[in-house]
Amino acid sequence: MSGEVKLMMTWDILPGREEDYFEFHIRQFVPALEKMGLVLHEAWLTQYGEQPRLMVEALVPSLTRARNILVSNDWDHLGMLLQDLVENFDYKVVPNRTRWQM
Repeated sequence: MSGEVKLMMTWDILPGREEDYFEFHIRQFVPALEKMGLVLHEAWLTQYGEQPRLMVEALVPSLTRARNILVSNDWDHLGMLLQDLVENFDYKVVPNRTRWQM
């Protein structure tokens, strides 16, 4: 992979933690990702079906930069905060394409 990549993240909000999660998302999660150099691109909230409740795409300038972020202390700290509010967290890095990606 060369050039810009997408960090694609999915998770489910823990039952009963929705209000806490959305407060965290706005006040801490988004600013932390931006501080790490990720550019939030798109987000989807599943309303029906057996898919993760949330899917978020963030753009990263390069695969090398994405790898550095994913092994950083900031990423680990964000993950620890997130684990109190979500389950089934998963992520992958893919080449950035203009069409729908999963």
